[in-house]
Amino acid sequence: MKVDISREHTFVVCAYKESQYLEECIQSVLNQNIKSNVIISTGTPNSYIKEVAEKYKLQLFVNPNPSSLASDWNFAMGCAKTELVTLAHQDDVYEKDYSENIWKAYNKSKNPIILFSDYAELRNGKRVLKNKLLTIKRVMLSPLKIPAFWNSKFIRRRILSFGSAICCPAVTMVKSMMPSNLFEDNMKSNIDWQAWERLSKKTGAFVYVPIPLMEHRIHEESTTSDLLKDSARRDEDLIVFRKFWPRPVALLIERVYQKGEKSNQLK
Repeated sequence: MKVDISREHTFVVCAYKESQYLEECIQSVLNQNIKSNVIISTGTPNSYIKEVAEKYKLQLFVNPNPSSLASDWNFAMGCAKTELVTLAHQDDVYEKDYSENIWKAYNKSKNPIILFSDYAELRNGKRVLKNKLLTIKRVMLSPLKIPAFWNSKFIRRRILSFGSAICCPAVTMVKSMMPSNLFEDNMKSNIDWQAWERLSKKTGAFVYVPIPLMEHRIHEESTTSDLLKDSARRDEDLIVFRKFWPRPVALLIERVYQKGEKSNQLK
C-alpha cells in the first residue's frame, strides 16, 4: 500500500536565479517512494523559475523582501503548512527513500527538533560517497547513531563545537519546534550551523539517520565554494566556534577546520 505523508511533510525547493540543476532537484523530490508535498520558494523571481513551476504543476511562492539568504530561508519555512519541512537546495538531489526514512525516524523519536541523514557529494556529475571531509563528519556524528543520545544536549553541542557536521539540505525541521526567524541575517555561509547551535540548546531530539539519503552538489558557482576563496568563511567559522569555546581555543580549532574545508573546492 502506498503511503502519502503530504499532509505532514513538505519539500520547499529554494530556487535562485537560473540554475541548470533546478529540475533535477525537483524530479528527485517528486519521485519519492512515499509522497511528500512539494512547493517552490524564491527571492529571485524570473521567467525560468516560473516556467519550471508550471511544468511540474508546483505552487510558487515569491519572497517580497529578499534581503539575504537568511531572509529567503525564513520565508521558505513560512510557506510550508506541514509540521515537517525540508529546505531542498536547488543544486542538490534526494534519494527516493529520503522521505520514507525520515518519516520512520520521526515516528520512533521522542520530541524531535530536527531529523537529518548522512549524505554524499556530487562532483562533476559523479556520486562521491567517501572523501576526507565526509569521513570526518561521519566520525563527528557517530555518537548520534545511538538513539539514546538523540535527546542529549551535551552530545550534540560537543559535536557542533568542532564544526558544521550537519548538512543543511539533509535536514528536516519540526516546524512547531522552530523559533521565528530561525536563520539569522548576520552571515552568508554559516547560517545553518548557527541555527543548529541555537536549536541544540532546546529540549528535544536531534535525530540522525546514518544513511546517505541525498547528494550535495559541489561546484564552482555554489555559495560555499565562492566564500572559501576569501576570508569571509574563516571569519564566520570563528564566530560560531566562539559560541562554544574561549577565543584562544576557538582560533586553534578554526585553523584545523580550515584545512578540512579545502576539500569542498573542486580540484
